[in-house]
Amino acid sequence: MSQSTYDAVVVGSGPNGVAAAITMQQAGVSVLLIEGKAEIGGGLRSAELTLPGFVHDICSAVHPLAAGSPFFQSLPLTEHGLEFIYPPLSAAHPFDGGTASALSRSVQETAHSLGADEKTYQHMMEPLVRDWPAMAADVLGPLRFPKHPFDMARFGLDALPAATYLAQRFQTKEAKGLFAGMAAHAIQPLTNLTTSAIALVLMTAGHLRGWPIPKGGSQSIANALASYFRSIGGTIETNTPVKTLRQLPPAQAILLDVTPKQLLQLAGERFSPLYRWQLKRYRYGMGVFKIDWALDGPIPFTAPECRQAGTIHLGNTLEEIAAGEQATSVGHHPDQPFVLLAQPSLFDATRAPVGQHTAWAYCHVPNGSTVDRTDAIEQQVERFAPGFRDRILARHTMNTAQMEVYNPNYIGGDINGGIIDIGQLYTRPVIGLSPYRTSASGVYVCSSSTPPGGGVHGMCGYHAARRALADVFHLTPTIQLSNG
Repeated sequence: MSQSTYDAVVVGSGPNGVAAAITMQQAGVSVLLIEGKAEIGGGLRSAELTLPGFVHDICSAVHPLAAGSPFFQSLPLTEHGLEFIYPPLSAAHPFDGGTASALSRSVQETAHSLGADEKTYQHMMEPLVRDWPAMAADVLGPLRFPKHPFDMARFGLDALPAATYLAQRFQTKEAKGLFAGMAAHAIQPLTNLTTSAIALVLMTAGHLRGWPIPKGGSQSIANALASYFRSIGGTIETNTPVKTLRQLPPAQAILLDVTPKQLLQLAGERFSPLYRWQLKRYRYGMGVFKIDWALDGPIPFTAPECRQAGTIHLGNTLEEIAAGEQATSVGHHPDQPFVLLAQPSLFDATRAPVGQHTAWAYCHVPNGSTVDRTDAIEQQVERFAPGFRDRILARHTMNTAQMEVYNPNYIGGDINGGIIDIGQLYTRPVIGLSPYRTSASGVYVCSSSTPPGGGVHGMCGYHAARRALADVFHLTPTIQLSNG
């Protein structure tokens, strides 16, 4: 590990760790970014997991929040090699019988496709899409008095209720199913408060900017962030696992892109008894079981909308999705789980040999489950794409234990850094004046275990760095956030 002197050290190079490092470095603070793996990125890594020439995204693949992140938009990432590709449809949601709902860039087009729910959808989404640029930074940040309180209040009226409740505004299975698939990204029962918020944010992102895939794989986002960080004077060390803060070179501020479990391991002896007690009570959510496929052709979805979308939600009706998520949350493995599928090679020819394709999918499982869900996931794909299994050349699977080995932040396979329910929406990881401060002077948390939570947006890292700059260096960030 470097013996040089730095003003700040950031441990962990997921999107939030890199965002924190960039924010500090831009403010004139010298920063060392440390990563335990050979490559930076956390969930933003790509590799040939199945066969040579097939590039798979190990974790995240489609990035609506990256495209709409006020922080990422403030950086010249295209100058550092990042290119987003936008499928014609952001997401599609097939039903038994060969039909599908779809999220397109146009609110009107999406609404019109929902038949009897056209006006309801427009009434719900048009004000949110209109107001989002003004309030994006408030939604994607810690609890504070918003700059646009009336816009936030309108958003809160729809965002706070459970998805199963808000979905009752719709009459058709098409609208209800589309909304349920969006809400299932929350990785918790759809009867929980805040699940509507996840759905509304993702749908708004789709209407404003789409759900893009990065050309060449998700590693491209991490590489662009790293390139920009180095261009402004930042230093990165890889292959440097950190087991304790005593390993780190002297620094005035330490920012940790880790969840509470690792935080206790790294620095537990530095924390107050109350802070340690709160960290131990932190709750993790459901995990994921993930499959990557090398395919000899595109997935043969029956519904044409599914062949134009980068993301597919496989769960049929609202009722089926809600029942499956509820069962999983209490320790079961439903026969027909909700499956989230991405098919980037349909739109990015760099991902597979000519005429062949990659795809990945995951379903939610109880935290820590090592049950093999390959058959259940593939049956769900086959349900809406007959002949799919005949196109599989090779597969690679990861259960929750393997996910945690790959990225220690994925405790029990939880890719959100802890459940984002009403009890941990703003009080993650603990209740305090600032969610980013720890009880140890100069030590901060910048992971998805802080507001606004999981997703490739960098906002947790930005806000943590902002807090550290004010506390330790009496500075404010020089980055001016874009308004979404």
